[in-house]
Amino acid sequence: MTLQKLREVRLAQGKSQTFMAKKLGYKYPSGYANIEMGRTKPSLEKAKQISEILGVDVNELFFEQLLHNMSKTKEVC
Repeated sequence: MTLQKLREVRLAQGKSQTFMAKKLGYKYPSGYANIEMGRTKPSLEKAKQISEILGVDVNELFFEQLLHNMSKTKEVC
């Protein structure tokens, strides 16, 4: 997951960590902040929810680097 991208997208949309935490059902903003800081990894369901809130494809938001690496591997083979 590109944590920087997650933060950039959220900030570009003017959404706070508190807003995201509430939308995701966290009791405290730190629940979401820990995801952005890499302290915790979101479940697939939470990743989907985050992507829906931000209006960004879940693959682009969380798996972009993995998809990029996989395409490089296919090119080499």
